[in-house]
Amino acid sequence: MVLPGGLLTRKEEPVPLKSIGVTLSIREFVAGVSATLNYENEEEVPLETFFVFPMDDDSAVYSFEAVVDGKKIKAELQEKKKAHSIYESAISNRRQAFLLEEDKYSRDVFCCNVGNLNPGSKVALTLKYVQELPLEADGALRYVLPAVLNPRYRGSGSFEDSCLDMKTPIVPLEDLPYTFSMVATISSQHGIERIQSNCPFSPIEYLGEDKTSAQVSLAEGHKFDRDVELLIYYSEVHTPTVAVEMGQPKDNREAPSPVICGEFVFLMDRSGSMQCPISKQDQSQLRIEAAKETLILLLKSLPLGCYFNVYGFGSSYEAFFPNSVKYSQQTMEEALKRVKLMQADLGGTEILTPLQIIYREPSIEGHPLQLFVFTDGEVTDTFNVINEVKRNRLRHRCFSFGIGEGASTSLIKGIARVAGGTSEFITGKDRMQFKALRALKRALQPAVDDVSVSWNLPHGLSAKMLSPEQTVLYKGQRLIVYALLSGTMPPAEATGEVDLKYTLQGKSFENKVTFALQPKPDDNFTIHRLAAKSFLQTKDMGFRDTSAKDKKDVLKISIDCGVISSQTAFIAVNKNLNKPVQGPLTRRDVPRPTLFSAALMMPQYEGCGLDGTNALGHRLKKKCMFLKKASPQMERAHSPTNRTNLETHCTVFGDNHLVQLISLQNADGSWYLDENLAVILGKSLEDLLAAVPVKDADSSSWATVLAVVWLHSNAKQMKGEWELLEKKARTWIHIHAASIMQELVKAAIAFTKSSVDPSIFAL
Repeated sequence: MVLPGGLLTRKEEPVPLKSIGVTLSIREFVAGVSATLNYENEEEVPLETFFVFPMDDDSAVYSFEAVVDGKKIKAELQEKKKAHSIYESAISNRRQAFLLEEDKYSRDVFCCNVGNLNPGSKVALTLKYVQELPLEADGALRYVLPAVLNPRYRGSGSFEDSCLDMKTPIVPLEDLPYTFSMVATISSQHGIERIQSNCPFSPIEYLGEDKTSAQVSLAEGHKFDRDVELLIYYSEVHTPTVAVEMGQPKDNREAPSPVICGEFVFLMDRSGSMQCPISKQDQSQLRIEAAKETLILLLKSLPLGCYFNVYGFGSSYEAFFPNSVKYSQQTMEEALKRVKLMQADLGGTEILTPLQIIYREPSIEGHPLQLFVFTDGEVTDTFNVINEVKRNRLRHRCFSFGIGEGASTSLIKGIARVAGGTSEFITGKDRMQFKALRALKRALQPAVDDVSVSWNLPHGLSAKMLSPEQTVLYKGQRLIVYALLSGTMPPAEATGEVDLKYTLQGKSFENKVTFALQPKPDDNFTIHRLAAKSFLQTKDMGFRDTSAKDKKDVLKISIDCGVISSQTAFIAVNKNLNKPVQGPLTRRDVPRPTLFSAALMMPQYEGCGLDGTNALGHRLKKKCMFLKKASPQMERAHSPTNRTNLETHCTVFGDNHLVQLISLQNADGSWYLDENLAVILGKSLEDLLAAVPVKDADSSSWATVLAVVWLHSNAKQMKGEWELLEKKARTWIHIHAASIMQELVKAAIAFTKSSVDPSIFAL
């Protein structure tokens, strides 16, 4: 009887994966990553192992190699079916083989196979990839190393041969039998101000006095309980730059005034996994509660005259209205009632059907569709969903939000990319509310039109565009264009010029950038790989669904540039062994971490989120109270309807006075002067009425001024979440109380003992 040796899973099966080491190199806006998986067979029989792991959708994987007992074996990129055939043939002939492939249904999931690992043998598998880094609102570059691959919901379709079909064991984080380490080097000609992370890292070590290069490393003991995130702040992040790379020779403007037209459809995930917290950090808000709070902010921030609807989806779907309705006080109130009753109670994650229903609805003339999708991204049929959005890209823009650790980057980024929107991820201490409102601001901006890029190059050089046409550009976003320069190498002092032209609201703009034409050598061909990845993201729609014509192009670019796709896989066979591997082949699957089980609700998290936790970062101890009525206005405030409304606000939102205040705002931007508002302001209704500075002034004007002052005094740090609805309030004041506005503002500041500047009321 042979006893199992080495590290064990809970099923007492030996696990050959011992460690994962990552080397990260960030240069300007691009990350180069080398990840090494170290295996060792401590059993007495040959093993075949399978490791399923997440990868960011933007990653261009270009290299895969194995070092077996000190000897290096370089994998070749082959057509996927051919690679599988070579692998199976090698295994059956007792040869060592290694296979790396992208999942057929989602390009952010990969599988690594190690076949015929001899007893006592050690192998190190290294994969390399490059990716562009997104720019955050505060100017930070964001790098994320996905560490969490949550279970993904499977719809009714067929998903044979998916990496996620492999019965890889899922173990608690503390029982993972392999370790993880990472070292990062960052360099920028603009200088590095600071580096932040959501995980414990070593202190920053600057590699020069000018602070253009720095190094950090992940502290020991990372538990795979979150994706590893780095935020890098450069000194001059918005300076235009051009990078030129040697290939292999052949033998921000101000945002315009918002538009008021539009149909806004919010598609909200209500599957069971939305009952989980956004992260495992202490006091992390439940995903469904953050979603409800976000919907309230969005509904309050919509412009009058637009149309809207809200869909919830899981195994089934529900719509607030049969069709999109015009935004008014009545429809807004009805929607808010539905939002407060929302639960994560619709089962699995069937997002395709509600998308199809939304797209079948007739367009509303003069109101282009703006779709907001909120999901934890745990679906299997990623390419089907992206294709559905792509087929309808000409009639709408799609803004997507991935909620929690492990959300599919392929799904979230893919649907936004093909429909000209933006994507956001909410993890750790991120607030969904802020990111959603930032997207709404973008949706209210007109699109940049007539984007064109031209090149002025010396004689003998020509440029061929490789990037797809950019259709939408928002304030604070980045435009990356790839082009292939070919021809005769110019003199060392030669320069080129790229000319970007575009139209915004009928006005023409132009930007020119001059750049040196002497390329820097890069053995990894980083820019070439990124250009190929950019092309593949527009053409590669999965192993099954890519058209025959596009499949041919995808296969050619993938193999020519060495960047993996759904149609290719890396394959390596060890031809150095002089004799076949002996003994029966035993399969071993490498366990993967997961934060939450797909079929398990989390009762230990009940009560997390809004209940008792104030969004401003402290607990407010005021309780909802009712005062004695003393006037007709107060009588209305004490009516059963208003008393019920106040009780509802306190029950649903706990002590979160910001959300309570926002919930009271009317569709036109105003507030009523009533008991509800008095409680939030910490005053009695009698005091509010007595403090009205102008005789016979409309009470709503006084109430609205007080509410705006409260926002600036008590929630200034969360301005990004309420500035749209606050602008509606200021507009309403200018229309209904312009003649007495100065008196109201002065009195409100004195009454609330605030120090806000009266100029905040200017339009």
